[in-house]
Amino acid sequence: MSVVRQAGCVAIGGRGLLIEGAPGTGKSSLALALIDRGATLVGDDGVLLRVQGGRLIAAPHPHIAGKLEVRNVGIVDLPVSAPVPVSLLVRLDVDAPRFVGTPDVMEICGIALPLVRLWPESPVLHLRAEMALSVHGLTTC
Repeated sequence: MSVVRQAGCVAIGGRGLLIEGAPGTGKSSLALALIDRGATLVGDDGVLLRVQGGRLIAAPHPHIAGKLEVRNVGIVDLPVSAPVPVSLLVRLDVDAPRFVGTPDVMEICGIALPLVRLWPESPVLHLRAEMALSVHGLTTC
């Protein structure tokens, strides 16, 4: 059984980076910047999630697969990733803490994921997201 989560997701090195945040915080822009650095789109503004083998798997939603909203440009078509195990949840949050020792944990579909809050106005948000995946993301995907 799959559930739809209002989030974006990209695949980086075979691991899913789930991106959440309030409307207008830059979820799609972060996904675009990560795609520019080699990530692959899983989904924008709606991702299918299911549990398989004790892991949370993200897949493109069939109604919007391969579509990414690029603000001031429109909806663009991009290559889409195969389903990918989610390794980290990033939440764009204007009140994100400056320092994270140990990330929070968020349970989705009964699976515990590390959660890192990132300040959405960072000019290097994509680099912070990649670093968070490297430092805090699950490695046993």
